[in-house]
Amino acid sequence: MSIKEFVQKFYKSDALIDSEILKTYLHPDVMLEWNSSKGFIQMDYDSIIEMANDLSRAYVRSKVRISHIISEDDLVSVRYSHFVKTIENPREEMLLAHFATIWQIKDDKLYRGYQMSQFS
Repeated sequence: MSIKEFVQKFYKSDALIDSEILKTYLHPDVMLEWNSSKGFIQMDYDSIIEMANDLSRAYVRSKVRISHIISEDDLVSVRYSHFVKTIENPREEMLLAHFATIWQIKDDKLYRGYQMSQFS
């Protein structure tokens, strides 16, 4: 599987709201640098897993719609929109945010991430 296919598979899975699935994609030394509307956030393996656990408590479904994906060497750039369904209203799909992320892949895992997001 190419690294581009690996990243597509990651975003098509429920990994963003299921920490057990997420663990299969993360390198033990993963680091995510995230520029969000709340400012700069740096996350390691444990904090990324904790974020997935937090999301799973609020949302019953997660869907990512990728609009652009490009790979070169060990890097994959992906632009996507993240949609969720809440526990309170599981029939309504809600846009969480738009993202642009560059992932470095090492040992067939997500190793370094550089991400920007914007609420719609």
